[in-house]
Amino acid sequence: MSQLTLNLNLQPTRKAWTVSELTAKIRDLLAKNFTDITVQGEISNCREAQSGHIYFTLKDDRAQVRYVFFKQQQRGIKFRPEDGLQMTVRGSISVYESRGEYQIYVENLEPIGLGALQLAFEQLKKRLEADGLFDPASKKPLPLLPSRIGIITSPRGAAVRDVVRILTRRFPNVHLTVYPVRVQGEGSAEEIVKALKFFNSRKIVDVLILARGGGSMEDLWAFNEEIVARAIFASEIPVISGVGHETDFTIADFVADVRASTPSAAAELVVQTRAQFDKHIADLRETLAGVFRYRLLEWSRRVHELSARRGFRRPLDLLRQQRQRADEMTSRLALGLRARLEQSRKRFTAAHLRIATFDFRVKIAAFRLRLEKRIAELGVRIERLLRAKRDRLEKLTLQLQERSPLRVLERGYAIATDAAGNLLRDAAQVALGDTVAIQLHRGRLTTEVRKKEER
Repeated sequence: MSQLTLNLNLQPTRKAWTVSELTAKIRDLLAKNFTDITVQGEISNCREAQSGHIYFTLKDDRAQVRYVFFKQQQRGIKFRPEDGLQMTVRGSISVYESRGEYQIYVENLEPIGLGALQLAFEQLKKRLEADGLFDPASKKPLPLLPSRIGIITSPRGAAVRDVVRILTRRFPNVHLTVYPVRVQGEGSAEEIVKALKFFNSRKIVDVLILARGGGSMEDLWAFNEEIVARAIFASEIPVISGVGHETDFTIADFVADVRASTPSAAAELVVQTRAQFDKHIADLRETLAGVFRYRLLEWSRRVHELSARRGFRRPLDLLRQQRQRADEMTSRLALGLRARLEQSRKRFTAAHLRIATFDFRVKIAAFRLRLEKRIAELGVRIERLLRAKRDRLEKLTLQLQERSPLRVLERGYAIATDAAGNLLRDAAQVALGDTVAIQLHRGRLTTEVRKKEER
């Protein structure tokens, strides 16, 4: 038994790791051996946090790995990771100790098949189209003959020389304002936006030309930036986009009010040739002359129709008839006035005679007699009424005296009331010692109850 105990004590003790220690050990091993790896797969579960960091999963048919794309590593990446995209991702492996999961920190990523710039172009185009920046209803019309034209381009490129040459040849008196900007490289998009805001704040031009010569997609990328697209859409001045060659398309082309295939084509679009303008004026003059000729014919026909009427054939006869009719109306009016005046005079004479024959003294005497008669009749009626009222009053007075309780008191009866003034009809209404008031025919007594007899 002692030998067995000795053998057990001689066995080596096994180290027990904590979870944190084990996770840290695995992290160090992965970080040491997988510092720069490239993995291909399909993106899924892609989401962007409020901090700007992007989290996604790269998977194939049998496995998946979590990725973290920190915001500071996203500089220079034109496109945005989306679910379903096939990507080649380069980065380093580490362990997120809170969950015990290994993940890859992204250093760079490239789309498989489609180029990164082309993917960024398609993504931005889709997003801006959904926001309505390409809507034809929002396009502003170009002025017919602008006298002030703004040009946003590089001052050292061939595009500005071609645009200025074409504009000055077609209209020597046109006023050009060139705003120099960089058309490629870092910061070029911000300069283009600044130029658009400058012209819109000053309102010194009628139309704007955004021009640049041809180049690769990377060279033209300043015109694919979202800030440039939104600045063009917000411009109150019409914008013509003349960027690249005929086969080149940029986001600026879709947002601009008019897209020209080249800078030279933009200059040709903004103003018509002198011959075209003169032809347009001549066409307008011919149209106006035709309208005037038609109006003159209409007016001439109208005059002939009016002159053929009876009033224009015999104006003097019509005037004489109107004069004669006026004389007749005047005579009829005079006769009517005289008749009305004679009638009024007769009525006045009759009224004057009635007033002259009217004797006020006779009338007043008659009224006085009638008044005295009415007064006498009224006196008789009042005397008769007063007598009837007086007889009724005496009768009622006798009845009241006969029915008065004082007559009862004269025969020796009395009225007893308690202290509260209530009439006593029963001995039970008072108690011994209560005060009772007795009303006699003459005088009043107050007594105290000493004895009660109830019937």
